[in-house]
Amino acid sequence: MKKTFYLMAMAVSAGTLFSSHALAQDNCSNRGQLDTIYCDANNDMVADVPTDPSKQRDPSTLVFAWSPTENPAVYKSIYEPIMASLQTCTGKRVAFFNVQSNSAQIEAQRAGRMHVALYATGAIGFAVNMAGGVPFVGMGNAQGVGGYQVYAIVRADSPFKKLADLKGKKVAHVSPTSNSGNLAPRVFFTEQGLTPDTDYKPLMSGGHDKSIIGVSLGDYEAAAVASDIFERMTERGQVKAQDFRIIWKSQVFPTTGFVMSHDLKPELQKKITDCMVSYKFTDELKKEYNGMDRFLPITYKETWKPIREVAERSGTPYNRAAFEAQQKRDADAAAKRAATAAAPAPKQ
Repeated sequence: MKKTFYLMAMAVSAGTLFSSHALAQDNCSNRGQLDTIYCDANNDMVADVPTDPSKQRDPSTLVFAWSPTENPAVYKSIYEPIMASLQTCTGKRVAFFNVQSNSAQIEAQRAGRMHVALYATGAIGFAVNMAGGVPFVGMGNAQGVGGYQVYAIVRADSPFKKLADLKGKKVAHVSPTSNSGNLAPRVFFTEQGLTPDTDYKPLMSGGHDKSIIGVSLGDYEAAAVASDIFERMTERGQVKAQDFRIIWKSQVFPTTGFVMSHDLKPELQKKITDCMVSYKFTDELKKEYNGMDRFLPITYKETWKPIREVAERSGTPYNRAAFEAQQKRDADAAAKRAATAAAPAPKQ
C-alpha cells in the first residue's frame, strides 16, 4: 500500500479550470443546476455519462481523496484499508490526493485529476453541479444511511440557555459551504430568535474541531457544529463532554458521502460501487463513526434533498457564482495562513 499511498501536490487555478471547459453541450435536453459542460438528460440531477465512448475514462490509477474539513493525519489509518481494498477489488492502482480545501477538491475532480472522493455534506452539491460528481455510497448501518444533527454548543459554565441568549455574542460558524457549520444554522437559528448577521456576526473558524476547541478555550461563546464530529472528539478525549452544554439540536441530516467522476466508464462505476458496498468495516472505522458498519448506496436526488432545501432557503444555491465566491474565500484564507506562518516569531 505504501507504493500507492502518496501525496500528489496539485494546484489548479479557477480561471484556467473554467476556461478550459468553456464549450457547453449544445444538444443537451436538460441541465438543471449543472454547469454548462454537463448534461442531465435522464433527470436524476447528476451529470450523465458521456454518450461518446471515446470520452468515457478508464484510468489505470484511481485517485482518491477525503474531505479536508478535519486533519487528514487523523484519518490516514482509517482510510488506507479502504484504499487497499478498492485497489484489490478493482485491479487498479489507488493513489491518495491530499486536498487543502473543499474548492481545491472540487477543482481537481472537475479537471479530471481525481476520481473518487469523500466529501463533506455541504460540499457535495458543488461537487455535483460544478465537477460532474456522482454521489454513490454513504456510511450507514442496518437502519439505513447514517446522519448527524447540528448542535449549538456553549461552555457548561456559561449562562446561555437558549439560542436567543447569544445575541451580540461571539458565535463560531465553520465555513461558508458547511451545511451543519453555516447554512443550516442560518436557516434554523432565525426560527429560534437568533438571526445571523443581524443578532451576531458569524466567526468562521475553518473547522468543526476548531470551533469546538475554541468554545472550550473561551475564544467563542458558542458554536454551530456537526454532532458526529463533536461526539468523535469527546470519545477520543480531545475535549470533555462535561465541559459543554448543547442548547439546541436540529433535524437529522445525511452525513458525508463518496462521490465518483461522471465520465468513468459505466462498467468501472459499477465496479467501484460494488467494491465499496461489499467492503467490511474495520473495528477502527466502526468506532470512529459511532457504529456505522457498512457503505450503502445513495443518490443525490433523494438522499441529499434536505441539504439542497437548506441551501436554497439560506440563499446559497449550488451554482457557479456561489462556488467562485467560495474559491475566493478559500484563497484569502490560504494567503492569510501563509502570511501568519511566514511572520517572524515575536521577540522574547
